[in-house]
Order: sequence, then structure tokens, then C-alpha cells
Amino acid sequence: MSAAVTFASDNPTVLAAGLQGLLAMAGLIVAIGAQNALVLRQGLSRSHVGVVVLVCTVSDWLLTSLGVYGLGGLIAASPLGLELCRYGGAGFLLWYAWRAALRAARGPGETLIAGATAGRLGPTLAATLAMTYLNPHVYLDTVVLMGTLGAGHVGAARLSFVAGAGLASLLWFSALGFGAVVAARWLRQPRVWRAIDAGIASVMAWMGLQLLLQPLKI
Repeated sequence: MSAAVTFASDNPTVLAAGLQGLLAMAGLIVAIGAQNALVLRQGLSRSHVGVVVLVCTVSDWLLTSLGVYGLGGLIAASPLGLELCRYGGAGFLLWYAWRAALRAARGPGETLIAGATAGRLGPTLAATLAMTYLNPHVYLDTVVLMGTLGAGHVGAARLSFVAGAGLASLLWFSALGFGAVVAARWLRQPRVWRAIDAGIASVMAWMGLQLLLQPLKI
């Protein structure tokens, strides 16, 4: 990270700053995590995919912007804030893991097809917002890490960095969500969904336990 910050402080061209933002965000966002698991599941169920993709993309852009323009340093300097993120996020991730594990154990049954067309927007939107803003890893990736990189730029280069990061989020979440829509017709078998939910439960539980067992490190 120190090498990346040093590079940013050299104030490269606006285009190079945008490319740096795109590549840095892509490297962080592609890793399997809570947001990605939710977007994938919504895409496979064909339920409010556009809304979920939009919320995740705009949230990444907003949090990255806040980090680049100063909030990242404030969070990194607050031990209490980091601990609140740590335990609150761990609780939420473990709760979500438990729900996914129950779905994997019981199987989707008839609710799989019904959920693909009748999923309510309100609960879907609430789950997406919670998965984004109650997950401390989102803040570490966007506000703190991306904020540290982007803050080294000035003027138009800083705006370009934020735009590049936002483009990476848009491309990734769109590919994940709408790509899953295309694949959904081949992945409707209950055993596939049970395996997906089991994988989601494992990822969420691992992330939650990691937060409980060790402090957040910046």
C-alpha cells in the first residue's frame, strides 16, 4: 500500500489517475464477499437485478468519494470507530450466514421459482443497503484504502481517480448480476441453489469470524 500511495503522490496525468482508480477498485471488488454474493443470488433469481446493481455501484462511488476527500483518514484514526465497524459487521455477517445455511439445509423447493418473479422490492433494497453499509470490509476497501490512494491526487486527477473507481464497480456488478441472469436458466436446479447458499454461508461465516478473532488493520 505504501508503494501505491507514493505513486499517487507523484500526481500523474488525469488519464493515468483514472486508470489507477479503475484497476485499484477492480482488484479489491472482484474478491468473493458479501456484496458479490448478494448480487449473484439476485441475478440467479432474476429479482430486482437492476436495482441491486445500481445501489451497489452508487454506494461504492459515494464511499470512495468520501474517502478520497478526507473521511478515510478520520476512520483510520478512530479506534472506537474501527471497533464498532468490527463487531457490528461481524454480527451482521454471521446472521446472514445462518440464514443462508438454513436455505442450504432445507432447499429452495417451490419458493425458488416464485422468488424469481415475486420478490418484493422493499426487502431486497433493505438487504442490499444492509449488506453494503453494515459490512466493515466495504469501508476498508472504499473509504480507507481507495481514499488513501485517491487523496494523493489533486484537482482533475482526483476526480478522474474517483470516476475510474466508479466505472470498475459498474462494470463488475453489472457483469455479475446480469451475467447471472443469463446463466439462471441452467442453474435453476434445487441442488445447485443449495450449493450456492452453502457457499454463501461459508464465505459469510468466515468473514464474520475473521472480524471477531482479529482487529481491523489499516
